Amino acid sequence: MSDGGSEGTPERGGLRAALGGLTTRGRSFLAAGVAASACSYLLGQADLLRVGLLLAALPLMCVLVLHRTRYRVAGSRTLSPARVPAAAESRVRLRMENISRLPTGVLMLQDRVPYVLGPRPRFILDRVEAGGRREVSYRVRSDLRGRYPLGPLQLRLSDPFGMCELTRSFSAVDTLTVVPRVEPLPAVRLAGEAAGYGDGRQRSLALAGEDDVIPRGYRHGDDLRRIHWRSTARYGELMVRREEQPQKARCTVLLDTRDIAHPGTGPDSAFEWAVAGAASIAVHLLERGFSVRLLTDTGSSVPGPDGAGSFAGGTGSADAAGLLLDTLAVVEHSEEDGLSAAYDVLRGGNEGLLVAFFGDLDEEQAAVAERMRRRSGAAIAFVLDGDAWTRGPGGIRFAGGQVPVAERLRLLRRAGWTALPVAPGDALADLWRAAADRAAAAPHGTSDADASETVAGGWS
Repeated sequence: MSDGGSEGTPERGGLRAALGGLTTRGRSFLAAGVAASACSYLLGQADLLRVGLLLAALPLMCVLVLHRTRYRVAGSRTLSPARVPAAAESRVRLRMENISRLPTGVLMLQDRVPYVLGPRPRFILDRVEAGGRREVSYRVRSDLRGRYPLGPLQLRLSDPFGMCELTRSFSAVDTLTVVPRVEPLPAVRLAGEAAGYGDGRQRSLALAGEDDVIPRGYRHGDDLRRIHWRSTARYGELMVRREEQPQKARCTVLLDTRDIAHPGTGPDSAFEWAVAGAASIAVHLLERGFSVRLLTDTGSSVPGPDGAGSFAGGTGSADAAGLLLDTLAVVEHSEEDGLSAAYDVLRGGNEGLLVAFFGDLDEEQAAVAERMRRRSGAAIAFVLDGDAWTRGPGGIRFAGGQVPVAERLRLLRRAGWTALPVAPGDALADLWRAAADRAAAAPHGTSDADASETVAGGWS
């Protein structure tokens, strides 16, 4: 099954563009014809003039004929799939159809692709009969996430003598989305996850608002024990309490994108690890029934304010995962100095589980993270060790953090976060399991002060 496609007909250029399509052979013939004509005038040789006119007229006639060629060719492109994880391949299928009554000559088909996806694919198509079609395909792959345009498709026409080549372009362009790699994570019990019914401090109603306590009219077969007598007396007819609405756990995934927090670039940088980690946890929690929101240090969230409570999930978890992955495919470093904008979004109320990917933090930003912690039921922080990620061969450090990672961990844990350091080569699945184990063991294996803070984290 194809995941995307486009079609169209090539755009024709003007006569000046056709003259610009003369090949080296065509230009040589034209130059030889002009030279022969000039020599015939100087030497008074009429036969040489005939030869010169023939040499000059041949490429010009080829240009005119090729320019007036009335090929009607339709082209389409299909991406399968149109969204791929980094380092995965996508197949691109090109289909050409001759919709005119005349057969075509030899055609060269070329598709424009960004250099990160590989070299430009070129195909030679033999004579296509009237109403005939040809299909070719190629593969693209990128280690860098992003959105890459494919096209426009170009068709190169040539005359039988090789005097002129014209390139005509289709107008349609498709987009290949390369999303971060999603790592499968183990199932661990998290705060705010209690699926089922009833009231939960870290949960929200999945189908209705929390204030939806209006009883409804009695229906045949309703349990008499659910009759709401106060409403019955008020309305003068039997009224019953509504069924308890199923609860849905919430999670906010906070991604620190500050340029000063993540030194280094490239597919193996700390920032790319954080983006892939945010994608993996968001997809994992969506699959477990959470309503998930992606938040960055700039204060922008996905889904936006127009979404249902700014959280995505429920029956459309697949669509929600696609929306989050598409956003993470194009997220870049920000110029923000701190995390205040993200805190402004979080301070609106209790947001349930909070999972954050922090880079370098100073004491001021650690204090902001402490205030964030108060707005969540449980808080997990993955702290990327800038010293380890930016240390080159021989222990040479190219860039670094503002505060040593050990101090960052201490500040976050003191604020109630379940904080873990991240070094190059660490697997997110192991860190995810370690975070659950650390939170579960904290009330028994830490000091009284630390234990009280960890218990406040809400893990169960």
